[in-house]
Amino acid sequence: MSHLATPEFKKLFENYPFYSQEGNKDPVVVVKLFDAYGSATWYLTEYSEVENNAFGYVTGLAHDEWGYVSLTELESIILAPQVPRIERDMYFESVKFSELKLKKAC
Repeated sequence: MSHLATPEFKKLFENYPFYSQEGNKDPVVVVKLFDAYGSATWYLTEYSEVENNAFGYVTGLAHDEWGYVSLTELESIILAPQVPRIERDMYFESVKFSELKLKKAC
């Protein structure tokens, strides 16, 4: 069972499949994922259930950038058996990308 792409997660993306926000200069960020033991954060704007991939903006890695991410790969990052490292922010509410308060790396 997937701990990220849950039925609730998939329902949030019903209106945001791949390419649904293409060309939108200020897309809606539907879900926020984060590394509970690191600095990475993913702000997801679109999702493909068939591929179990998402599109969005990532911060906290080598470069902040827009791109695709495999939820299967994120789910495989674990600390110990049954302890996932990547989690979904359950309190995050959908917001336009321009309204995010992103921290800039120094």
